[in-house]
Amino acid sequence: MAEPDFAKHPVEYFGHPYTRTGGVAQRDRERQHCPFLGAECKKPRKSEPQVKVGVCTVGYKPQFLEDFKPVVICPHRFDTDAVFSNIANHYFPPDATSFTRWAPEVSIGLGGSIDYVLAKFNRANPTVIEDFVCVEFQAAGTTGTPWQAVLDFRENQRFTGQSYRYGINWANEFAKTMMQQVYKKGMIVASWNKRIVFVLQDVGMEYLKAGSYDITGLKVPVNAEDPIQFYTLRMQWDSRGRRWNLVPDGIVGSDLEGVRKILSGSEAGEYLTLDGFFANIRNRLDAA
Repeated sequence: MAEPDFAKHPVEYFGHPYTRTGGVAQRDRERQHCPFLGAECKKPRKSEPQVKVGVCTVGYKPQFLEDFKPVVICPHRFDTDAVFSNIANHYFPPDATSFTRWAPEVSIGLGGSIDYVLAKFNRANPTVIEDFVCVEFQAAGTTGTPWQAVLDFRENQRFTGQSYRYGINWANEFAKTMMQQVYKKGMIVASWNKRIVFVLQDVGMEYLKAGSYDITGLKVPVNAEDPIQFYTLRMQWDSRGRRWNLVPDGIVGSDLEGVRKILSGSEAGEYLTLDGFFANIRNRLDAA
């Protein structure tokens, strides 16, 4: 089955493509069940907490991309066996002498908690942590809400509009919120000479590259010892399984200075000049 066409509307609803309207997909929607968590969806409506929103990804076409992409707006969309397995195999390739385990929501003190820690153990001494990698998941956030699309789908089993009133808050979710967490948690993890990995969708990294940010501190190819790493995933349509899968896209390295550059905004050469700022002041005064 070819990848379904989609526009500005939810693409996955309670874990299933919007094109699937019967069988398991319908049962999951009736139960408000998230197949990635294996439990009830954790995204409630603010005004009705007992009602779950259920939207995993939405269709969106940002200015920096040519086509609509399914954009992940729920971090639990990353909670798949394949994602965990790919990360584990990359950072700690399987061997006969060691094994790994995932620990969720691990406190790092003043930095809050880490979504997951991938801990490596030696089979000869399985009570001692030999090494570890901290892993954080970062989804996009919306401005506005796709709720009207949900209501339309509930009533008609399809979307009655091609463009619903929501946007993606790229600047806040990736350049501000995520990078503040990268810097804050990265300082702690780097002080231990360990690594922290931020898992995000490829479109989030594309936003950073296309925006007015100083990304000169990002390293490609990544150095295995870089204390801060961005592990990107892309949504790939599986024609046999009739679903989208998150597959590895690339890894970018950085250090704290590289993150600080992104947080500070553009490179100095792109700053507005003092004369330009004076001109802006005069223009505002003339318009007052």
